[in-house]
Amino acid sequence: MNSYVVYILKCVDDSFYIGISGNIEKRLMQHAIGYFRNCFTIGRRPFELEYTLEFTDVIQAILFEKRIKGWTRAKKMALINDDFDMIQILAECRNFTHSKYKEDSCS
Repeated sequence: MNSYVVYILKCVDDSFYIGISGNIEKRLMQHAIGYFRNCFTIGRRPFELEYTLEFTDVIQAILFEKRIKGWTRAKKMALINDDFDMIQILAECRNFTHSKYKEDSCS
């Protein structure tokens, strides 16, 4: 059975790189040696592997990778720290037009 790993690297400039690989050891080595010259990590080495999550379904792995790429830094840090309560808090809409903040129109 194939497995796919979504991973987060913390780069030397404190930025995050999020990727997916069917062979995480090989992919980390490629990042380390600068195998792909146009990769985000090329000028941001060294890096640390901060997070991994394994999937057996490549579509689910790709969807998760795309989802977390759009997250804020705080939300990514919560994921890295396995702080799922904080992820939920950070995911809540804080816009005053959100129904949670609207006054009850029946009162």
